[in-house]
Amino acid sequence: MRVTQSMLSANSLRNISSSYNKLNQLSNQVSTGKKITKPSDDPVVAMKGMYYRSSLSEVEQYKRNLSELYLWMDNSESAMDQASSGLDRVRELLVQGKTDTNGKDERNAIAEEINQIKEDLVNVANTKVNGKYLFHGTDVSNPPVTAGDPPQVAANLTDGSIDSYKVEVSSGVTMKANVNPATFNQEMFDVVQEIQDKMANNDNTGLDDLLTRLDSVMNSLSGEKSELGARYNRLEMVESRIDAQEVLANKVLSDNEDVDMEVAITNLSVQQSVHNASLSIGAKIIQTSLIDFLR
Repeated sequence: MRVTQSMLSANSLRNISSSYNKLNQLSNQVSTGKKITKPSDDPVVAMKGMYYRSSLSEVEQYKRNLSELYLWMDNSESAMDQASSGLDRVRELLVQGKTDTNGKDERNAIAEEINQIKEDLVNVANTKVNGKYLFHGTDVSNPPVTAGDPPQVAANLTDGSIDSYKVEVSSGVTMKANVNPATFNQEMFDVVQEIQDKMANNDNTGLDDLLTRLDSVMNSLSGEKSELGARYNRLEMVESRIDAQEVLANKVLSDNEDVDMEVAITNLSVQQSVHNASLSIGAKIIQTSLIDFLR
């Protein structure tokens, strides 16, 4: 086959153009730190990158969900600690009020303090976080307790259908964020109210029975705190696993998309040398024509 001057020129120009493309690609890799800048550069890398980014987005969402769980549990624990302190004080006052050394004025003072504790218990039971009631299960838009003498709990507080406010922490896995809605039950407020009334009326009969009922309420609250503590420990373990998944997801994404900078710079230097050589050889191959002599 006869090789003409035009064929040599065309091949030389095509090779130089290809060299420019490779030079541009390597230059983009060095400047961006990424293997590709558009899907057409490497469709396989692009498709894997979409999948890895989707997985990373899921992990990040689960971490946000964990933050919500921590918010619920931390506030629930704090509220129950406050309620426990209040009930402890009511018990102290009840024991104090049982003694015959207390007269009407002393018991009236005790009744007034118990009334303040009762109002605080209502406020604690109606604790809200981000506009949601913590102690009303899934019925987060309505208060679980209404103030009164005694305060009244919501009619649906013992309804099992509202028991669990759940949050997804991984694919197909959910955790309960709330404590039992019946933690602040009617018995709690009834017994506190009856103790207050006994003290206000200077009546020391039946106080032993009230003390027994109060202890039962306090034991129930303590049990809920223990159950919450167990779930909190599990939440911390889930968080450790999610953190490990996030590190792995970022590593896989980096391995897929990030360029090895040392290799990229070396390849760029080599390609620059090849390109310069192509330009030099091209200048020799593309000879002058008759038109150049006629100018």
